[in-house]
Amino acid sequence: MTFLGVDIGTSSSKGVLVDASGEVIATAARTHTVSRPRPGHVEMDPEGWWWEFCGITRELLPAGGRVEAIGVSGMGPCVCLADSSNRPLRPAILYGVDTRAVAQIARLDAELGRAAVLDRCGSVLSTQAVGPKVAWVAEHEPEVFSAARRLFMPASFLAHRLTDAYVLDHHSASQSVPFYDARAQDWYRPWVHAVWPHAELPELCWPGDQAGTVTAEAAAATGLAQGTPVLAGTVDAWTEAVSVDATRPGDLMLMYGTTMFLIATVAADLRVPELWSTAGAFPGTRSLAGGMATSGAVTEWMRSLFGSPGRDVLLAEAADSGIGARGLAMLPYLAGERTPIADPDARGVIAGLTVEHTRGDLYRAALEATAHGVRHNIEAMRQAGAEVERVVAVGGGTRGGLWTQIVSDVTGLPQDIPSVTVGASYGAARLAARLTDDAATATWNPVRERCVPDAAAEAGYDGLHRLYRDLYPATLDTVHALARLQRGGEGGSAPNGQRIGG
Repeated sequence: MTFLGVDIGTSSSKGVLVDASGEVIATAARTHTVSRPRPGHVEMDPEGWWWEFCGITRELLPAGGRVEAIGVSGMGPCVCLADSSNRPLRPAILYGVDTRAVAQIARLDAELGRAAVLDRCGSVLSTQAVGPKVAWVAEHEPEVFSAARRLFMPASFLAHRLTDAYVLDHHSASQSVPFYDARAQDWYRPWVHAVWPHAELPELCWPGDQAGTVTAEAAAATGLAQGTPVLAGTVDAWTEAVSVDATRPGDLMLMYGTTMFLIATVAADLRVPELWSTAGAFPGTRSLAGGMATSGAVTEWMRSLFGSPGRDVLLAEAADSGIGARGLAMLPYLAGERTPIADPDARGVIAGLTVEHTRGDLYRAALEATAHGVRHNIEAMRQAGAEVERVVAVGGGTRGGLWTQIVSDVTGLPQDIPSVTVGASYGAARLAARLTDDAATATWNPVRERCVPDAAAEAGYDGLHRLYRDLYPATLDTVHALARLQRGGEGGSAPNGQRIGG
């Protein structure tokens, strides 16, 4: 008995085949890149998601027995617009890293009311929201918009290709601001129609619900058995939380990846404009989430500038640099920033640079910058009323030790690192196994180590964190002017995060 999980990520698609005890039998991956046709535009071809899924399944299936159920997940919230025949009409617009819809955010804020959107939807309009991006298509690509009837995200697109079902899970829908009423847990049609009058809305279900079964056509394409159950799936970060069992009130999942994502499971419905309040992965659960626009993307960008040396080499040099990177402070806003400042026109800053600084110092500064960003988000969560009692770290950044240690030292919080850090694909497989036997997954993925903050380092980072927090407002006017120049001098940039959303 095996379970298949596949996740469509920003830089790769990953699949995992897992047995009934949670043991990983085999993994497969396909790397890809996003398209950046203009500054602030980040897109991907949805057909590629399906091609990669088919390749992954055909690679994995020979490694195990019959697949009992299939879980899917993917980056999100994304905007894949399709016609009534479910044919994608343009490249999918990605989540908050795509910042094209600033003007539409401002317009919808004025039309719908910022406070009203927060009250009904749980989050304010931001670069993460679906509605403004649909509005952007309406204004800039009217022929596409006139034909657009359906909305898909990576997980729901895979579920559709496998089963013919047109569904979207409640969590993904709750990030489709302003289309979803968080309290009623249903589409809010007056606001859907205000933005997209001719939309055909998907049926709502929960991530672990069965969307359908593999069709004959999908079986021929993938090698999967016709009739195999397929889950609805959800956004990758929430599937990652499932992968490490961080889904109870007080749990905080910290995902180290191309971006950094934080999900706090909360007991109450907490709503603040700086963060995202969403439906959880399971019925009756709520989340307060935050996301940095870059994290691993910054270190990989920096590594490429250095001629792509081995990561272990750079980590060793960064360790030698020491706390504070020999007097460097960095803002990691190389793609704008999502929470808690919500500023798509934020930009990266390195302060204190001298000719004596080395690449190890710069790499250390980048690691520390992401750690300060994590602390900033956690402070915002606690201020909103979230309890953070247990932090579970997941993702590729947990390997190597230094990055997780810096995050613990900056935040003052221990981090549990589970045995399996494959990520969202493993969580998708775990959801699939729950469909067959919920209790059987309770022993999956035990903690293998705990990263504990060093008291001396923690004290040293307290003062450095204040410098980090001061750097953004001190450079705000300059980086916004530079952002306008990067767009060719166009107007309409947001003067600050508070005016455009969380």
